[in-house]
Amino acid sequence: MLRKLLVGSAHYILGPFGSDSDLRRHAEKIASRGGKNAKKRAAVAVARRLSVLLHRLWVTGEAYEPLYNTHRRAEEEAA
Repeated sequence: MLRKLLVGSAHYILGPFGSDSDLRRHAEKIASRGGKNAKKRAAVAVARRLSVLLHRLWVTGEAYEPLYNTHRRAEEEAA
C-alpha cells in the first residue's frame, strides 16, 4: 500500500500540477534520457527518493525545502 502511495505521489510531482522542486528536476533528467520506459523509471526513481526524503525529515524533524540542493549549490558557487 505504501508503494502505491509513493508512486502516486511521484506521478503527481511529475504531472502538470507539480511545482518546481529538486524531485521534479531529478525526474525530468531521468526521463530526458529517452527510451521506451523512461517516464516510468523516472516515477519509480522519484518514489524511492521521496521515501528516503520523508524518512530523513521524520528522523531529524527538519522542515521540507523543495529547492534545497539548488540553493546549496548557488551558495557554494558564490563563495
